[in-house]
Amino acid sequence: MKKKTTGKTRHVVAWMNKAEYEHVLEHLYSRDPALQKHALHRISAWKGRFGNNTPVAVESTADLVRCQVLDSTGQLEANDLVLLYGMALVRFVNLITERQQKKIAKPLRHLARNLNIPEWVVNLRHDLTHHRLPTLKWCRKGCEFVLNWLQQEYWSRQLGGQLTNDWDSSSEEEGEEEGAKRQEGDLLRRQREIEGHKKVRELLISYEQEQFQTYEELAKQGGQLGVWPDASADLSWILTQIKHFATEARDIFVDVLVQDGFLIPTAEQLQSLGIDPSVENSVDVFSPCLPRVFLQFWLPLLKVLNSSIFIILILDKLFAELSNELSNYKTYYIASWISEIFICNSKSELKAYRRQKITKERIFVNRLQFPWQNLISSCVNAPCPATPFLLRQILIDMDKPLPLDKQQNLLQLCSIYTQSYHGNSSPETLDSAQPVYTLQRLQERLVGDTSQNRDTHTSNHTPASLQAQPTEELQEKLSTETLQERNSALHGSAWSMCTDKVPWKRYPLGKVPGQSEDPSCLIVESHSTFTVFDQQVELDQLPHGNWSVPLQSRGAAGSEGPLWTHSDLSKLNAGLKLF
Repeated sequence: MKKKTTGKTRHVVAWMNKAEYEHVLEHLYSRDPALQKHALHRISAWKGRFGNNTPVAVESTADLVRCQVLDSTGQLEANDLVLLYGMALVRFVNLITERQQKKIAKPLRHLARNLNIPEWVVNLRHDLTHHRLPTLKWCRKGCEFVLNWLQQEYWSRQLGGQLTNDWDSSSEEEGEEEGAKRQEGDLLRRQREIEGHKKVRELLISYEQEQFQTYEELAKQGGQLGVWPDASADLSWILTQIKHFATEARDIFVDVLVQDGFLIPTAEQLQSLGIDPSVENSVDVFSPCLPRVFLQFWLPLLKVLNSSIFIILILDKLFAELSNELSNYKTYYIASWISEIFICNSKSELKAYRRQKITKERIFVNRLQFPWQNLISSCVNAPCPATPFLLRQILIDMDKPLPLDKQQNLLQLCSIYTQSYHGNSSPETLDSAQPVYTLQRLQERLVGDTSQNRDTHTSNHTPASLQAQPTEELQEKLSTETLQERNSALHGSAWSMCTDKVPWKRYPLGKVPGQSEDPSCLIVESHSTFTVFDQQVELDQLPHGNWSVPLQSRGAAGSEGPLWTHSDLSKLNAGLKLF
């Protein structure tokens, strides 16, 4: 019988001290074959000290790391590696689960689930044992997962002194009880989540029914649809229930609230509120805005839950939804809600509201402290056409604004990534000299330059007929500095800069102004033939290579000079390339 002690249980280990343990652990997971070999040698020494009591985790880790070392050599065939990995994985699953088997055998999947081992690892072991061998890719993937699992469940816990007795002694009953309790707890948690989602949906549907009834009454009375009456008794009761439930299960409530049919309206709901379902196609998609009626529809509920924690949570959830590949319809309304929250928290909007210059009702009236850095990351990680606009709202409204160059870089990178740019979405700090990365931005630059030039002509009382000049002259007009730079680059060349205002885009490549359409104009009128053998070559024009050119004399006066030989011409002909 084991002696019961009230103190901490002590275990006999094979390593000399903690430093040696950390040394071996670091080398095992270093990905360096030389260091991994050294760690395997140390584990071999540990096995000599452990004897038959070597922990299953240590033995399995050594087997899997040895497979990786042999794999890195590149000397084994794929089939040989599959067999090596397969044996190590089969031993791991068998050794790690047999400790929990009792007199009545249980499926390996159930035992592995209690140990947080996914089912695909057990299926991999099953294929290796009974079916066709899996591919080397799956064997490597299984090895990577098992090594990470062993590092988390054994090596790290051993290092922190939190290791359970399951690795060193046979405590089947305790492990079975813990697994059953964990499974029962997970089942109860899932059941509570399902019931919570169902309860939230019922409350939100009841809220929508009351609001639709209120809208119909307003429409019949011919009242202003932008100004809704105070909450009725039934609606007040529903809001009380919502507030009570959202306080207890805020995450579940937000998950349901941002689903389709609630904050993300359906086409039928928009039609019931007199809103065109295709409204996002008729307005500026780069700066989305919620329809006034739809905002008033949800305003009573959002006012009840306007705490800082709730608003930040709903922002995070909206950005998370925006990061998925959504339709333009859903993207528009998600971005509109995000923009509406930022507008409510804007410094300028709050000042105007407090001075009663803005009569529009708001979700909240006091400025909230947002995690700005997290919001920037969430915004950049959820690219959409409205991302530059949302990012600009964040940058302008931050308590501690980023440096201007960082703001500029963020917005330019965002424009490149989304492949969209809108003139109104650029920050006030950006100047007109910023680089052009997209075709749309280039077109806007040209339009902006044209507008600026027209304004200059207007101020000088230029007639309207001259103000409507095409942009070709603006595109072809070069500054003096540019001309000097290009002329210096062409210095010593046969080419020179053309300073004439020629609309080159009207002429295809290979054609110049004044050129006839008849291709015979390219033929020289007077010409004479000249054979290759009669051609004279200057000394500085001799080819450089591994072969020499013999010099021969023509003998005639005035015709002296080097000549090409037949062998030289053959070599030239072999290397000649015609186009």
